[in-house]
Amino acid sequence: MIESRRIFPGTYPATRLRRNRKAAWSREMTAECHLHPSNLIWPVFVLEGQNIRQEVTKMPGVYRYSPDVLAEEVKKARDLGIPAVAIFPVVEDSKKTADGGEALKVDNLAGRTVALLKQQVPEIGVICDVALDPYTSHGQDGIVENGVVVNDRTVEMLCRQAGVLAEAGCDIVAPSDMMDGRVGEIRLALDDKGYQNVQIMSYAAKYASHFYGPFRDAVGSAGRLGRADKKTYQMDPANRREALREVALDIEEGADSIIIKPGMAYLDIIRDVSVTFPVPVFAYQVSGEYAMIKAAATNGWIDEMPVMLETLLAFRRAGAVGVLTYAACEVAKVLRT
Repeated sequence: MIESRRIFPGTYPATRLRRNRKAAWSREMTAECHLHPSNLIWPVFVLEGQNIRQEVTKMPGVYRYSPDVLAEEVKKARDLGIPAVAIFPVVEDSKKTADGGEALKVDNLAGRTVALLKQQVPEIGVICDVALDPYTSHGQDGIVENGVVVNDRTVEMLCRQAGVLAEAGCDIVAPSDMMDGRVGEIRLALDDKGYQNVQIMSYAAKYASHFYGPFRDAVGSAGRLGRADKKTYQMDPANRREALREVALDIEEGADSIIIKPGMAYLDIIRDVSVTFPVPVFAYQVSGEYAMIKAAATNGWIDEMPVMLETLLAFRRAGAVGVLTYAACEVAKVLRT
C-alpha cells in the first residue's frame, strides 16, 4: 500500500501510464498509429504464358503469375482493400540484351500486363518499375560502357521506358535505378507526351543492400549480375545525410512520392525523410526481410503474422504512409477480420 502523501501532477503515483493500457478498447483508442489495407501496396511478379502460377523458392507464399492469372489475383487484392500493385516482369533470357532494348517495346510483357490490369481491374492503381535490370544481359540497372554503368545514356532509356509504360496505362512510374537526374528528365518526357497525370514514385533512397537476394532470383537477374554489384549508383548503407540530399533533389525534380528501400534496417531514414519533407513516404519491406520472417516462422521460432504486423506497424510509426510488402494480401485478410 502506498502511503497517503502530497503528490505532484505528472509524477507517480498520480500518473500511471498503465491506465491507458488496461483494456483492449482503451489501447485501440489511444494507439498513435494504425495499419489498414489502404496502407499496403502489393509487389507482384509476372511472366510470359497462360494459366501459370509458379512459386518463388526463396520467398514462400510468393508466386510468379502469367498475366491472366495475375489479373484474377489482383481482383482479390482489390476486394481486400489494397489500393495498388507494383509490377515486376520476369523477362525471358532470349529477350535480354546489353542495352535492355526490350524495355522500350510497347507490346513487351510489362506493357501487356498493365493494359490487361487496367482493362479488367480499373479500380486498382498500377505501379511500374522503371529500370533496365530485368531487361539487360548483365543484370545492371543501366547501360554499361567499359565496365561502368553510365548515367546520362541510361536516363535517356529510362525516359523512353517510362513513356511506354504510361502509354500502356500505368498510373505510377517508379524509377528504381538511382541514376542522377532521372526524375526530372522522366517528368519532362511524360509531360511532353501528354501524361501529366502519371505520378512519379521515386526510389529516392535505395541502398546497395544485401537484402535483395530473393528478389533478384525471382526476376532472374541474380545469375546475370554474377559477382558484380551496384555500389556505384545505389546508396552506401553507412550514409544517412546523403539520403536527405537524394530525396531533396528528387522532390525538386518533380517526384510525387518517395520510397525508402530496404525498410526495417532503415527506419531512421524513413523517419528523417518523413519529418523533413512534405511528401508521401513509402517503405519497401524487401524480399530478404520478408523471407527472413517466413523462414523463422517455418522453423517455429516466431509467430509469423504478429511479427509481420509488428514490422509493418514499425514502418508506419517511423512515418511511412504506406508499405510495399509481399505479404500485403495475407495481412489485409487479417486486418479485415
